[in-house]
Amino acid sequence: MSSILNTANIRLSAKATTKEEAINEAGQVLADQGYIRESYISKMHEREEVSTTYMGNLLAIPHGTEDARDEVQETGLSILITNDVIDWDGQDVRLVIGIAGKGDEHLSILSKIAIACSEEENVEKLLQARTEDEVLDFFSEVNE
Repeated sequence: MSSILNTANIRLSAKATTKEEAINEAGQVLADQGYIRESYISKMHEREEVSTTYMGNLLAIPHGTEDARDEVQETGLSILITNDVIDWDGQDVRLVIGIAGKGDEHLSILSKIAIACSEEENVEKLLQARTEDEVLDFFSEVNE
């Protein structure tokens, strides 16, 4: 795998309608693309129970617990964009970015995503994306 994000990792019109479904879908994309073992998905749910991964601006960034690092085979992202709002612990979410990081790589990825998505117009641009390539272009700096 050459990058942490490619078009196969992006789901426009994601099917998830609940937080649990969104975490499962984001995790399954990571598993299907070979970034994680499927057991990492339960660690994503476990992490969510400890503290919400809702970030504001319709964004949530589910990821596994600290002890789940062995389940990560390669650093990667999955991106879900939903047509309808998901209730994420009482907050509205339409953009879900699943993160799997080897070692401490997830920290710099989290930082880049948080900065990129701190502007409402950037999130709106992502939500308006019509192709996976548009989403990929937006996150090109995270991919470096």
